[in-house]
Amino acid sequence: MIKVQGKTITAEQVINQIQFNTTEQKVIHILSLSNEVYEYDSLIQLKFELNLRSNTVNAAIELNSSEFAFRVFRKSFCNPIYWNRTDEGGFDLQSDVKPSDAIKDIYNNSSKYGTECATAMIIVFYKALLDLLPVTLFNQFYSNIYLMNWKSLDKDLGLYVVNNPTDFLPGDCMYFKNPEVDPVTPEWQGENVINLGDGKYYGHGIGINTADEIIEVLNQRRFNEATESAYLLSIAKRLSFKYISYHYKLYSSN
Repeated sequence: MIKVQGKTITAEQVINQIQFNTTEQKVIHILSLSNEVYEYDSLIQLKFELNLRSNTVNAAIELNSSEFAFRVFRKSFCNPIYWNRTDEGGFDLQSDVKPSDAIKDIYNNSSKYGTECATAMIIVFYKALLDLLPVTLFNQFYSNIYLMNWKSLDKDLGLYVVNNPTDFLPGDCMYFKNPEVDPVTPEWQGENVINLGDGKYYGHGIGINTADEIIEVLNQRRFNEATESAYLLSIAKRLSFKYISYHYKLYSSN
């Protein structure tokens, strides 16, 4: 159920008031038919979340189509013009470049980059934000980007974890766990993915696949006597849409 300023609104009412693309319409219908109440201060705030979710799906598909390589942290690499590779394998923004240019370079010169799946998810989120926010606001908000899995998030990215969510939505980051991974290849202990909608997921190193296809790939990376299958965890990592929307509104009003 969608509520705007405390009033229930249907998917059709939302769509009649604002033009949406296909991904955004999918999200609207999931929210509208859900048993959970999704509350927004305004249609603009709802539209912002839908835009950002759609951008996340597009950024994931775009990264999948690039030459961005899968590498474990000890073998990661990046374009030194924009990033400094740290000893632990992360990418630290160079002090003399704009964050927006550095994120764009990962997509424009993807063959110069390689890292593992969690960091790829963070890159997708930054690209989605860059495609929505004014460049000056993006550079102001994300001035100290450090790319390396979930430990090194820019605090303003505002990712949070929802356990056992009522709904899984396009643009959510999800996780397939492989509990009996072959210890020789610990990088396959699981796969971080972006939910693309329609039962498809993007995972760096695996590509765009269904849940069953991803589980099949992970099961091939178990130790010989393994009996427990890989599986999709009931969790979702999400951007703090309302928090980011609030700062976007403040910026736009100045």
